[in-house]
Amino acid sequence: MILHMNLGDNSYDIQLEHGCLYHIHERISLQRKVLIISDDGVPDEYVKIVASQCSEPIVHTVKQGEGSKSFPVYQELCQVLLRHHFSRKDLVVALGGGVVGDLSGFVAASYMRGIDFIQIPTTTLSQIDSSIGGKVAINLDGVKNIIGAFYQPKAVFIDPDTLQTLPRRHYYNGLVEALKAGLIADEKLFTLFEQEHIEDHLDDIIAKALVVKKTVVEQDEKERGLRKILNFGHTIGHAIESCYHLHDFYHGECVAFGMMYFIDNPELKQRMAKIYKRLNLPLDIAKDYDQWLEVMRNDKKANHDTIDTVWVHTPGNAEIVPMTLVEIGKLMENAL
Repeated sequence: MILHMNLGDNSYDIQLEHGCLYHIHERISLQRKVLIISDDGVPDEYVKIVASQCSEPIVHTVKQGEGSKSFPVYQELCQVLLRHHFSRKDLVVALGGGVVGDLSGFVAASYMRGIDFIQIPTTTLSQIDSSIGGKVAINLDGVKNIIGAFYQPKAVFIDPDTLQTLPRRHYYNGLVEALKAGLIADEKLFTLFEQEHIEDHLDDIIAKALVVKKTVVEQDEKERGLRKILNFGHTIGHAIESCYHLHDFYHGECVAFGMMYFIDNPELKQRMAKIYKRLNLPLDIAKDYDQWLEVMRNDKKANHDTIDTVWVHTPGNAEIVPMTLVEIGKLMENAL
């Protein structure tokens, strides 16, 4: 399956196909210097498959986890590009999960004011969500994605076969972003999580989630309006991630916590809790609302005294509602 992200000069194809990892060179030129950025959780086999297709591959591996989305690692990667005399005609390849994609994309966006890069996501989270849309970033002082840019890849290659080596907790963590997509814009996708065996419909789940995000991004690339609905669950979710110093809980797990605060339909909350059990998500967390609110003050979605929150009343329908931090504080105390 080929999905086309229609963004004018920034348009690109998203290839969703089993085994496409072996055929990257057929769709984009690898006959140039190529920096393959991966992490130590990605099987060496995947790196070798991609490198074997390149005329001048240079591989750099970072540590797995949000800690690699930092200025020191970002500087290290830029120095690799400089040391090997990369030009704007060369290429950066992000081979891994969301951390690798965000980090690699920000390196590509800023080196020489922009060098080509492609995404080869190998986790459910990155295949379903973070590899498309052009948001690239690193963290600062525990605040997630506060330094970044909008910078679109030249192509995205999604090979579901790479998920076979993914630890189960990571696997389910990433599926939360597809559940989010169903909640905000595709009731049929949401129903898949309720009524079907997820493993039997994984390709369909990935495709449907990508279509939701693609459709939104095509209408609002720089998040000036509609694209904010993709942040459902992220206002509180990112705060939880930051308060746990970007470990202990995974991104999707934190988003799952965050979504429940912005569903005002008790029956839907009960349905969500059942899905969370199917996804083996943790259902409880120590709540430090004051600390969460402090993190939210630096939220990218904040606009002076308000934050644009996203509410879901029924599956497939989302609404953007500006709220003050005081209102969010009261909501958290009363909601759960």
